[in-house]
Amino acid sequence: MWINSPGGDCVAAAQIYNMLSNYKGKVTVKIDGIAASAASVIAMAGDTVLVSPVSMLMIHNPATIAWGDHAEMQKAIDMLAEVKESIINAYVLKTGLSRPKLSHLMDAETWMDANKAVELGFADEIMARAKAEPEKEPEEGEGDSSEEDEEDEKKFPPASSSMLFSRRAANNALLNKLAAKYGGEKPKADIQAQAEIPAPDAETGRSVDALMERLNLLKR
Repeated sequence: MWINSPGGDCVAAAQIYNMLSNYKGKVTVKIDGIAASAASVIAMAGDTVLVSPVSMLMIHNPATIAWGDHAEMQKAIDMLAEVKESIINAYVLKTGLSRPKLSHLMDAETWMDANKAVELGFADEIMARAKAEPEKEPEEGEGDSSEEDEEDEKKFPPASSSMLFSRRAANNALLNKLAAKYGGEKPKADIQAQAEIPAPDAETGRSVDALMERLNLLKR
């Protein structure tokens, strides 16, 4: 049974506690959030009480609302004292602590983390995190290329090689393609050659008409 509750009615908690105590099978209580006030009483019915590493458990004195004269107030005080004793009964059976010790803890409204709850006997163990099992290393002769590996490669293809991008080389490659299509020199095969810019005094070997034709194509 998983518990994550701030508590509630003491009588309802007592009934749930009794139902779990009378269950013929084994009851494992797991506190994954908080078991406070009346909810802590319910948790005491577990044969094994497990707490999450980040969970909390809180015990305190019962409370009520009373109205009337001093006699009615005294009746409420007496009633709360008896309710407290009934709650301590559940704590004693689970923790083995003395009644005065438990009464003091309730007076102080004691909050317990997982470690303290186990230390005081309110819980038996701290829940362990589920860890993935390590992959088994292939034995000698195993792990070679197989149909499973081929299927994995199809589903998850290897990453492509890195690539280098040069804006100047791309622009020159585009100009060479335009020149090849509409006249002029053929495109250069080497990207490095495409990126080269001729010196101002160097002769390009192109006619003025060819250069003007390329310029007009770029304007379009």
